[in-house]
Amino acid sequence: MSHYQYRARNSDGQLSEGTIEAVSAAVVAGQLQTGGMMPLSIVEVAEPLKKGLRKGFAFGREQRVGRDERILFCRQMYTLTKAGVPLVRALKGLVQTSRNQKLAVTLSRVVDSLEAGQDLAGSLSMHPEVFPPLLCRMVQVGEHSGRLEEAFLELAGYFEREKETVNRVKTALRYPSFVVVAIVGAVIFLSLFVIPAFEKIFSSFGSQLPLPTRILLGLSGFMINWWPLLLVGFILVVVGFSQLIKTEKGRYQWDHFKLRLPLVGDIVLRSLLIRFSHAFNMGFTSGVPLVQSLAFTAQAIGNSYVGKRIDRMRTSIERGETLTNSAAQTEMFTPLVLQMLAVGEETGAVDAMLKDVAEYYEREVDYDLKFLSSIIEPILIVAIGGMVLILALGVFLPMWDLSSLARR
Repeated sequence: MSHYQYRARNSDGQLSEGTIEAVSAAVVAGQLQTGGMMPLSIVEVAEPLKKGLRKGFAFGREQRVGRDERILFCRQMYTLTKAGVPLVRALKGLVQTSRNQKLAVTLSRVVDSLEAGQDLAGSLSMHPEVFPPLLCRMVQVGEHSGRLEEAFLELAGYFEREKETVNRVKTALRYPSFVVVAIVGAVIFLSLFVIPAFEKIFSSFGSQLPLPTRILLGLSGFMINWWPLLLVGFILVVVGFSQLIKTEKGRYQWDHFKLRLPLVGDIVLRSLLIRFSHAFNMGFTSGVPLVQSLAFTAQAIGNSYVGKRIDRMRTSIERGETLTNSAAQTEMFTPLVLQMLAVGEETGAVDAMLKDVAEYYEREVDYDLKFLSSIIEPILIVAIGGMVLILALGVFLPMWDLSSLARR
């Protein structure tokens, strides 16, 4: 999209100037007229350097806007809107204090849209890479109901719970990942630098190396002779994988594969269901229609495989199915959770049941994460013991043979 600098007058005759990002000048004129302003001039310009951005922002690489930035944004907007600060003034203040370049630039464009007469939800929805659909929808509901500060408070709590769940999963997997990397590094080091030294010594004695040592030497020789191809192959695999998951089909398959991993797949799935329950409950209790709540939750879930299943729930409900039957068709929920949803539908307390479902999954995930290390540690000990046994036999057997050869 291009940037257009405009001059316009409102119904009181006051002159207003600004910059809007749009597809064409006609779209800019339509936005101004919708906001009750009469355009005087609309000129296409290069992308401007936003006021309030610190020096160096325009020339640095844009940062990704993550959960921490969204949490801080929602908390700040809750405080400012509760204090009665006008939206434009509040957002301009956030532009000046933001430490994230991409967020600062995006908020500047949101300010331009607001000054052109666009509402806050519409302005935020123009930047889906920064503000997810669920956030925009909740802001829209808050604007229409006059409870905008409560919407931002709910969103901040939702993003904080989501961050906490993800961090717990990462913490549980950090130790096993470190151990696996250390084992691989040790094998590579011994194969390249330690084992080849024995081959030279034994060749001088004219003696045959033990079988474990010959196996390690074969691996070492393969790595020494073919390491350029191995390095190129590794780089190609990494680049190919990163490009594959950017495609819709590749991302779907990768998200499905993560849920089928042993030990951690069930934890990842239940973490996603926690996110689903909180997001769906937040939209449903705010007055968003059931079908639309499912649609926005599917987009905000962060997993294309689970998102497709939630979309199937929405389609089933549109065909007249109940929420419980639609959830059962996804095959993601346990019978206990389906019974809770059924009771919620019968009693008209779906929001309370969704909250209970989220708490149920949170307790399960907490329990599994506490015992995940105790489950993984024996497996790692056996794997490390096997590697150490192979390396010890490969290293110490030739040393014992060398001592016997030296005595002869």
